[in-house]
Amino acid sequence: MEVVPRPQLQRRPLPRQLRAENKLLDETRPIIVIKKKSGHAAHHGGAWKVAYADFVTAMMALFIVLWLLNISKPVREAIAGYFRDPAGTAGKLGTSTAGPGAQVVVAKDDMSKLKEELEKAISHMPNFDKLKDQIEITVTPEGLRIELLESATGTFFDLGSSTPNQNGKELLDLLAGELGKLPNKISIERHTDSKPYSGKRNYGNWELSTDRANAARRLMQQQGLGQTQVAQVRGFADQLLRKAENPFDPSNRRISLIVQYTDRGDAAEGRTAQAVDKVAGKQ
Repeated sequence: MEVVPRPQLQRRPLPRQLRAENKLLDETRPIIVIKKKSGHAAHHGGAWKVAYADFVTAMMALFIVLWLLNISKPVREAIAGYFRDPAGTAGKLGTSTAGPGAQVVVAKDDMSKLKEELEKAISHMPNFDKLKDQIEITVTPEGLRIELLESATGTFFDLGSSTPNQNGKELLDLLAGELGKLPNKISIERHTDSKPYSGKRNYGNWELSTDRANAARRLMQQQGLGQTQVAQVRGFADQLLRKAENPFDPSNRRISLIVQYTDRGDAAEGRTAQAVDKVAGKQ
């Protein structure tokens, strides 16, 4: 049987109009470009932040320890008292209620401790052996009184001068640095003996005592005493003699620094005690 091959069908060409439309579609079709982003390196993590925070905390603790080692004993005890009982001791052993201050209030009960600290600081002065008999620190109803007494061989002001000499400068510098750490108000007094001053006309012991008290104030404020810490500057001339039976005694010439109480109750109690002493004839 003879197989007759199947005739192949020829593809009919597209009409010219259809070919033109297909070409137009190809030309107007938008070209889409796909870009692949390369991946970043792996994240390093936050472990370094933890290490840095530990380092900063350790440095802060170190500075606090160094600060505590360099402050006076009454201040350390006051800070410890505040943290042991903030509600009960904040008024006297913590920070002052007058503001957010970082200074420690020295109230009546702490004056004896402050006295010990000042005596300890003064004992380290190079010429302490020469001046130790000319310095007296006592707790009084008015506050802590620091007396710098002159003698026949040791003075704090040269004769007729209102400027402190070397001994006066060294001692006032030291006291300014210590008292400047406190918020307590300070009174500065200057006393003379009864020997009349004859250096200038219309200038006597009243003017001399006032000028010397002001000179002490200026020097102490330059060396650490607060600008608003001085409450009073008083010149008494020879009206409050230390030794009334010997008005020409050199110890009548003296500088008195009074660290006043900060607690109102203590101040009122002090004034009452003074009044009682006067009535009893003790003053």
